[in-house]
Amino acid sequence: DHPIDLCRYQVINGFAGRVPLINSGGESGGASDLAEAVKTAVINKRAGVMGLIVGRKSFQKSLKEGIAILNAVQDVYLDKTITIA
Repeated sequence: DHPIDLCRYQVINGFAGRVPLINSGGESGGASDLAEAVKTAVINKRAGVMGLIVGRKSFQKSLKEGIAILNAVQDVYLDKTITIA
């Protein structure tokens, strides 16, 4: 029931990880979008997911807020200390 295990199941279904998985970041929920995007990116990266689509979370915001969300997700994927669980 852990979110990392649920993502791993999706990765395994992609021909045992040979097909990269990019998950959706979900709909824009308001003020918590930045925190939710970072949390989802960490879960996905730890599960072996290759990327996160954050279109609605970032592009339905002001330019400054949207860029902050995109940069935060990029920082998660660039951080070498966040590894597969």
